[in-house]
Amino acid sequence: MNIGFWACIILVILFAIIGLIFAIFKEKAAKFVSGFNSFSKEEQTLYNKTHISRDIRNQCFIWTIIMLAGALLSYVLTPYMAIPSYIVWLVLFFKEVHFDNHKAFEKYLLK
Repeated sequence: MNIGFWACIILVILFAIIGLIFAIFKEKAAKFVSGFNSFSKEEQTLYNKTHISRDIRNQCFIWTIIMLAGALLSYVLTPYMAIPSYIVWLVLFFKEVHFDNHKAFEKYLLK
């Protein structure tokens, strides 16, 4: 049993599903974004929901590609190839984490 392959392929499926949800529902899916859903309805109208949804969709698809590469390399080479893919994913993930909701979404403010 190749644990590296399975550790990556599970996230491939998860990220692909989330990316598809944001691709299909577009601005309606913005309410599922952590932090944005804590804003009041009036405050949410100040932000470009389409842009938020598109960015989350793109993030999920990039993460899907990274994990798919990790899964394939784990299957073909060695199960330890999952480790670099997780490291790359974690770096990209934590690059997007913000503790202040307003600062996290300031680039999406409508002008």
